[in-house]
Amino acid sequence: MRRDQFLKSALALAACGALPMSADAAGVLKMMIPANPGGGWDTTGRALGRSLLDARAADNVQYENKGGAAGVIGLAQFVNQAKGDPNALMMMGAVMLGGIITGKPPVQLNQATPIARLTSEYNVFVVPSSSPFRTMKDVVAQLRADPASVKWGGGSRGSTEHIAACMLARNVGVDPRKVNYIAFRGGGEATAAILGGNVTVGGSGYSEFADHIASGKMRPLAVTSQKRLSGIAIPTMKELGYDVILGNWRGVYAAPGISADDRSNLTQAVMAATKTKAWSEALSKNGWTPAVATGKEFEDFVEYEFSSLRAIMYLSGMV
Repeated sequence: MRRDQFLKSALALAACGALPMSADAAGVLKMMIPANPGGGWDTTGRALGRSLLDARAADNVQYENKGGAAGVIGLAQFVNQAKGDPNALMMMGAVMLGGIITGKPPVQLNQATPIARLTSEYNVFVVPSSSPFRTMKDVVAQLRADPASVKWGGGSRGSTEHIAACMLARNVGVDPRKVNYIAFRGGGEATAAILGGNVTVGGSGYSEFADHIASGKMRPLAVTSQKRLSGIAIPTMKELGYDVILGNWRGVYAAPGISADDRSNLTQAVMAATKTKAWSEALSKNGWTPAVATGKEFEDFVEYEFSSLRAIMYLSGMV
């Protein structure tokens, strides 16, 4: 039996717990994380890596962080260096789509191979505990009075928290082009800036701020979900009177130029990982909503997201 046929069969058995994957069958997977350590992509990528090991769909997982430009720098390196590699994966998500729309880079996402959407979560806006702003209404009042005085901190330009800040500005009658947004290369840098009082308001996925909120170092103001997050007492932007609902999803792509069998094998490996105890624990710990989609469903979703984000960013004055 050919190695790729064996791997495909073994992965299917491993997914239902019928067969431990051997090191020879699984091998080493290389995970490109196109962001600096400490952010959402880093957390998700490493959780996926642990789950691939738990599923015995890999013998070892090697990680590389390459932050900048909303993941586009990491995307460019991945496309140029991993071509044809059946053991390479790259984290991505809504933030990367926003970066591609605003940056118009020469390397495009469709040069890589879509594998799966994994999770969805919503942005939460926070202030440091020492902030004089107690509520989002306080922030909005200051935004209306002097937009430049409100420094919004988060991921790269075009990130979901950047888009949400512009949506809020437009919603309350402020020119979105006046939003004073400060972009950071990774979640760790953004968190340090928020805790240090170097930005007025910070935004990111709830999982990135959860520990600091629990410790009292950050005060949550609002979340961009349709309804309140389960078990978390943070008001939504909608219930506060602001029409700002925006989700942040994450997924994984494979290298350009791999075969159909290689794509199938990697998809089965990722699906096996999402059925493990390690992945279930990661979902619970980080407050992620499972949003698994593969194949054409995932491809169509990404295409729709590009169109939707372009419209939102245009209306928000970002493009």
